[in-house]
Amino acid sequence: MATNVILETTMGAVTLELYEDHAPKTCKNFATLARQGYYDGCICHRIIPNFMLQSGDPTGTGRGGRSIYGDKFEDEISPSLRHTGAGVLSMANSGPNTNGSQFFITLNATPHLDGKHTIFGRVNAGMRIVQRMGLVKTDSTDRPLEDVKILRARIVEAGGDDS
Repeated sequence: MATNVILETTMGAVTLELYEDHAPKTCKNFATLARQGYYDGCICHRIIPNFMLQSGDPTGTGRGGRSIYGDKFEDEISPSLRHTGAGVLSMANSGPNTNGSQFFITLNATPHLDGKHTIFGRVNAGMRIVQRMGLVKTDSTDRPLEDVKILRARIVEAGGDDS
């Protein structure tokens, strides 16, 4: 049964479909953190137009966050998955095998990220919301001038009730 995560944001709801067959450990980390309320209140601390938006750091600095496995965990790179366009859900990292809680959603094709970031899902609904997020004005460090925030992240099992 597929797992979806709905991010209720200050700009609207975005539904993410998780690729559990391709990245089971990463999907478990993301879904568990969402279920625990870890992402509730997180801002999108980095938005780069036509590239990506990044969130998942409860400190809001881009330097924080932990996984359910401890500090960091290994990549799950699947050669069959590529950053082919807008709406790809990937783990943010600071190098190989440094996944924590931070993630990004692409706003365009980003093939230079293939093989470097674990792709673990896609935007299933709410792509227009994601596109609007990508247009938010930012400062010189790509930080939004006004907070774009995840109000609540919740799990929805495909064909089932949400939690």
